[in-house]
Amino acid sequence: MSIQSVNARNQFRGRIKEIIEGPVVSEIDVDTPFGIVTSVITTRSVKELHLQVGTEVLALVKATEVSIAKL
Repeated sequence: MSIQSVNARNQFRGRIKEIIEGPVVSEIDVDTPFGIVTSVITTRSVKELHLQVGTEVLALVKATEVSIAKL
């Protein structure tokens, strides 16, 4: 599947703002025009993709459920 075949509503272009690297998983904060998108991916993937602060990325969101709570 290519990036072009993913629904545009599920894509957020941005730059990595922060990486909190753990032994198994890492937290990636991506600064987008809509705010910060945070992803948790394997630390192995961080290394294989050569991700670092400032790297331009595309955050692809796949959600099967979104919950809403009244404030």
